[in-house]
Amino acid sequence: MTRNNDASHAALSDAEELGHEARAGHEDHAMLKLWLRMLASTTQIEAEIRRRLRERFGISLARFDYMAQLYRYEDGLKMRVLSRYLMVTGGNVTGLTDELEREGMVARAPSPDDRRAWIVSLTPTGRRTFETMASEHEQWILEMFSGLDMKTVKQMHTQLGLLRVHVMRGEPSGEEG
Repeated sequence: MTRNNDASHAALSDAEELGHEARAGHEDHAMLKLWLRMLASTTQIEAEIRRRLRERFGISLARFDYMAQLYRYEDGLKMRVLSRYLMVTGGNVTGLTDELEREGMVARAPSPDDRRAWIVSLTPTGRRTFETMASEHEQWILEMFSGLDMKTVKQMHTQLGLLRVHVMRGEPSGEEG
């Protein structure tokens, strides 16, 4: 095995794919190692999804995420709400909206209850386009996670949910080691 008794670490190191994990030493706390592994995994998966979206559809992950949010709301969203959901600035949303509107993927309409606000929604073309991309995106995710059994996936989902709640509440993380 490796210096930290982790066969996956050895395989990643041999493939020169350690990424963020290269920062951790054998003496580091288990939680630090877990954080670095989560970060490296997320970065690697996100990079692969970005690459596939670009190659297959000529679209950025930001545009895909934007369309995914709008897809959930058939009546559209106010731009400031969309900005909050995407965790980006209003300027970023305005730029993406301008581009996607020119391409016929979204439509912008004045809000009936707020003269200062705009509501953005996917056009029928935008919905069909997103559905095609989302279907392939889902298959990519299933493929990338296929090395994990369903019990592990459910456990990881639950545990990461608990972690998020602890972080959100500012609670201590629990046991050492």
